[in-house]
Amino acid sequence: MRNILISCIRAYLGFTLRTTRWTLTVEPEAQKLLTVQDGHPAIVAFWHEVLPLTPALWWWAEPQNPDLRLNVLISKNRDGRLIADVVSRWRIWSIAGSSDARGKNKGGAAAVRRMRAKLRAGELVAITPDGPRGPRREAQQGAVALAKMVKMPVVPIGAACSGIRLKSWDRMIFPLPFGKGAFVCGAPVSALMSADIPIEEAAAQLSDAISKTMDAAENALSENSSSVRPAQETAFFKPLALKPSRIWAGTASFLAPVLPFFLRWRQTRGKENPSRVREKMGFASLARPAGPLIWFHAASVGEVISILPLVEQCQEDNRSVTVLITTGTLTAAQTVAQRLRTPRVLHQFLPLDVPRWGKRFLDHWQPQAAVFTESELWPNLIGLCHRRNLPVMLVNGRMSASSLAGWERVPQVARRMLERFAWVAPRTQEDAERFALLGARTILPAGDIKTAAAALPVDQAMLDDLRTKLAGRSIFLAASTHEGEEEKIRQTVENLSADYPEILTIIVPRHPERGHAIAQLFPHAVQRSQGQFPTGKDTVWICDTLGELGLFYRLADYVFIGNSLPGVKGGGGGHNPFEPARLHCAISTGPLTQNFTDAFALLGPSVATVTNGNELAAWIKRMHTNTDLKHDAMDHAKKAASVSMQLIVTLAARILHALKT
Repeated sequence: MRNILISCIRAYLGFTLRTTRWTLTVEPEAQKLLTVQDGHPAIVAFWHEVLPLTPALWWWAEPQNPDLRLNVLISKNRDGRLIADVVSRWRIWSIAGSSDARGKNKGGAAAVRRMRAKLRAGELVAITPDGPRGPRREAQQGAVALAKMVKMPVVPIGAACSGIRLKSWDRMIFPLPFGKGAFVCGAPVSALMSADIPIEEAAAQLSDAISKTMDAAENALSENSSSVRPAQETAFFKPLALKPSRIWAGTASFLAPVLPFFLRWRQTRGKENPSRVREKMGFASLARPAGPLIWFHAASVGEVISILPLVEQCQEDNRSVTVLITTGTLTAAQTVAQRLRTPRVLHQFLPLDVPRWGKRFLDHWQPQAAVFTESELWPNLIGLCHRRNLPVMLVNGRMSASSLAGWERVPQVARRMLERFAWVAPRTQEDAERFALLGARTILPAGDIKTAAAALPVDQAMLDDLRTKLAGRSIFLAASTHEGEEEKIRQTVENLSADYPEILTIIVPRHPERGHAIAQLFPHAVQRSQGQFPTGKDTVWICDTLGELGLFYRLADYVFIGNSLPGVKGGGGGHNPFEPARLHCAISTGPLTQNFTDAFALLGPSVATVTNGNELAAWIKRMHTNTDLKHDAMDHAKKAASVSMQLIVTLAARILHALKT
């Protein structure tokens, strides 16, 4: 099974990169290191996001020096091993491991020794200084430490091509066939070898050098490579005159045989429901009820919560309508089950964007209207809806600057897809302008439906019981925390417990399965998933359960919203601040709130921003000792979050109107 997966990925990658017309710009000093016989060895550095493109550069360099060997540092995890096996056919050798500045993480010391041996043997070593987990485009100290150790230069490389950006931490480039691409190899950075330059400063210099080559590659691609000299242009095959939409559909169909193995792999990681995984191939697990049916798609928990008032309003305005909600994640499916317990709301997992699977899905469900949310744009599914004259709408449409840049690489696909929407209801005016640039025709006035959502639900009996048991204690809630944040929360707890032992800290991780790992950081904490309840002496309660944030927000005096502190795994972005604001909480957050910029702007100074555990503790102490300050923050946040429901009523009326036409 794994060999089939590797063969399919290798076949797609080889086909795509060889049908891309590449432009290479190579500085003379870099050319000597990369291609000249008996050249000096060097370290090659590029950002993790361009890793899938590097075989094309090697295909150019290797024929000019068949004896040259390329060794790539690849993570020892499962994904890293998969990448290593995919590229091995092209004589790209892998070194397993990843290192920090001291070379101690995940086999880093052994990896450093192997890299040093390869370099001293006259071979090239390639490294992604921001890998394996980021931060994105920020060089870690391992590459610099290696350069200083072996006293060899680093060649910075940038790359860009026709494709899309994946929603991974590094925004990895997913190349599409028959496109254009550009590589830029910058001048070797020799200053990094100097012992006089501090390692932090050298890492910053390396980041700057790689980023400049990335900018040059992206500029070369956008300018059609006409103004870039000196350059070598090569095309392994002449691009065929195919419509991009057909290429997109053909690519998905080409990958279809391997996708079941991909889904099986996700099952092994607990990311798929084994009994329902066939839904992602378009096989329905429920019967379609009689009568009109509206299909809503919301990828994850945040999107599900945002559409709940819209779903309820549609069913209130038309009692005969059944709603089918599709999601992409297990937690989103659980949220639908918990929040909409009615036979008039059905749930299925969205099929992957393969034409045959989408057709199977639509043949069974036969919806009369389709409503997508935020940035969930699937060209094949939307095209299938269009061919059936099925009206498709987008609510709370979100188009970030990076997403816009990704779609602009395949503008014909984006335009053809967006032209098929009956209308787009953008989240903000900026989103509206970006959708218009890509070709959306009917764009409604901007408005964020997350501001109109109802308060999170609660089990009132459970709430009353906990309020009785916790009477006399102040509650600090760390809500929806992610990996990398609980260590900072531990600083907060240690800071608070000495002066204010009456404050109970409740930690609710975004992913409940992390409860055991969090318990290792707080050895004396009790866990809700184990049926444990805090006594008067306990200072931490780990509530590793799902769907109970409404309960804990109502208990809390002070709330920290997770996925927002520097160092959080995945790069952060925050979570919806309106949820605690509606429930009259004093709110704080880290600085990484880019996923909810407008929401935090609307709440304004009522939300405090902290950057570490000690600052968070200081904020809690201010709120705890100054009740007037606390109540002012709570009142301001609740007022800002209590937005009129008119937006929901208007959108529901438009959806039901499309149902009739």
